[in-house]
Amino acid sequence: MQMGPWQLLLIAVVVLVLFGRGKVSSLMGEVGKGITAFKKGVSEGAKEVEEAVEEPKTSDKDKV
Repeated sequence: MQMGPWQLLLIAVVVLVLFGRGKVSSLMGEVGKGITAFKKGVSEGAKEVEEAVEEPKTSDKDKV
């Protein structure tokens, strides 16, 4: 079941009425910070994996 634009608008209005503009604004700020931290963690994890893959290659050359 797909949600149309009117259903999404109704949900947004209900959330705004229930929590108030200030709460929703601060919540969205926290969500943005969380997304930024997640992206940073993913990129750091990818760098660590790349370094771990490259590390055995250099140690193999040292043994020869």
